[in-house]
Amino acid sequence: MQTNPYPLFVKRDLDGFFGLFIDNMVQLLAIAGFCGMMCGMSGDDSRFVYAHILPGAAVSILFGNLFYAWQAHRLARREGRSDVTALPYGINTPSMIVYVMFVMKPVYDRTQDAELAWQMGLIACLGSGIIEFCGAFVANTIRRHTPRAALLSTLAGIAIGFISMSFALQIFQRPLVAMLPLALILITLFSRVPFPLGLPGGLIAVVAGTAIAWLLTALQALFPGLPGWVTASAMEPAAIQRAVNESSILVPQLAIADIQNLLTQQQDAVWGFLTIIIPMGLFNLIGSLQNIESAEAGGDSYDTRSSLAVNGLGTMAAACFGSCFPTTIYIGHPGWKALGARAGYSTLNGLVITLLCLFGVVGVINSIVPIESGIAIVLWIGIVITAQAFQATPNRHAPAVAMGLFPAIAAWGTTVMMGSFIASGGKTIQQLLSSDLGSQVGGFLIHGMVVMERGYIFTCMILAAVSAFLIDRRFYAASAWSLAGGVFSMLGLIHAYQVSGNDVDYLFRFTMSADDSALKLPANGIAIGYLLLSIVFLLFAIYSKPSAADDSGSADGH
Repeated sequence: MQTNPYPLFVKRDLDGFFGLFIDNMVQLLAIAGFCGMMCGMSGDDSRFVYAHILPGAAVSILFGNLFYAWQAHRLARREGRSDVTALPYGINTPSMIVYVMFVMKPVYDRTQDAELAWQMGLIACLGSGIIEFCGAFVANTIRRHTPRAALLSTLAGIAIGFISMSFALQIFQRPLVAMLPLALILITLFSRVPFPLGLPGGLIAVVAGTAIAWLLTALQALFPGLPGWVTASAMEPAAIQRAVNESSILVPQLAIADIQNLLTQQQDAVWGFLTIIIPMGLFNLIGSLQNIESAEAGGDSYDTRSSLAVNGLGTMAAACFGSCFPTTIYIGHPGWKALGARAGYSTLNGLVITLLCLFGVVGVINSIVPIESGIAIVLWIGIVITAQAFQATPNRHAPAVAMGLFPAIAAWGTTVMMGSFIASGGKTIQQLLSSDLGSQVGGFLIHGMVVMERGYIFTCMILAAVSAFLIDRRFYAASAWSLAGGVFSMLGLIHAYQVSGNDVDYLFRFTMSADDSALKLPANGIAIGYLLLSIVFLLFAIYSKPSAADDSGSADGH
């Protein structure tokens, strides 16, 4: 009897599980925090988070994780391999932040109605899912005509700013808890030295970090005069009891009636928020496409159409069961593959996250296990993604990858800047830019940073693609991509924005503006700039001699 060469679960799936699980836990905790602070979903209205949003998120996370695990088994059988790694899947972080800040919070600020804010979030999530699902049927065409450098450089920029940098800051914020797990993870993943009894390094790191945090808590109780840098790493024992008291068994509830009511009664408001929903849906589609390309570069070639279609279905399922936040194919496949994870880490993540959400114990886990004990795994994932962008593309395209990093780094810088302005209580971004578009913060041009940040997923691709085609002397292709940049700028998908106070929003050309008092800054000048680039490249295509690269270079750059 022939044994299955691709088992349901391998030991290294535990390492992958801890990394993906911690990432998902961060998203769930952020949802509870953001919705409570900004959308009025605290106290009695916290039921929208715990009775609707988290169970709805559990439905979508379970659905997607099980599908992508099954997909990995199918690929392994077809190719006769045992080293296939499932696509990672979870809640889309940028969409979560954008939908809270620019869809749900404005509704709550205007109406003081948490339920209405929740319902508008459902519309945004559903719209994103529809765009992702429909985009699955044209994504292969985009992928065939896009250089790999353009697809992977975007992920590298996101990995540097929103994954590696953010988690590195957390490690150095609480070094007593986080740096021992960091050492264990680096030994596991860089040196690849096995631990005693074959124990997974991720498990040992999480246990070690948790033990240190609670040891510091005990020391603080015994010695109240400990320095602040020691006590800052302690846990709060009372938080466990509070979390246990707030936990209860929850069942996902259909929210289709709420969506229908809002579409019937608040059509004007829904149309107004298309300035957010359409760009974010497209960004999610392109981001997932880039992650599929990253998986292929890592050795696992998944079908684009079915992968993206299920991604969109998962997001629609989230909305129909009460979650306001899209799910997505996650960044990081090459990192999970290098860990040795296969399909079991995806299945285990989906099951555990679902159980935590349905039993209402997300807060209990958070109160026991410090996030810092496992973030070194996610930090390493970001490092591997960045390295892959250079390693999996032709050497000559390395400058193109570097070019594509800048918009994503600008996006991270803009996020930091906006948070600083909100916390400062001084002049707002709108006030500074209204008086002088050349205003700076810390030596950086505010307007330039926001312009580069808006629609950065598209901008990263465009700049990297143009650079890659110029390296190959494929001037017609570089001209076409530059022209696309001009069209996207005119439509408001990239570079255009409006700012009200410290809230920076998209300025999509063909939908209603969300705030008439906002400072509106369309990207007409940048659109003309892209057009000039396109013309220059076209002239070079006409007048330059054909090169070997022109004759032999492939359209997709793979």
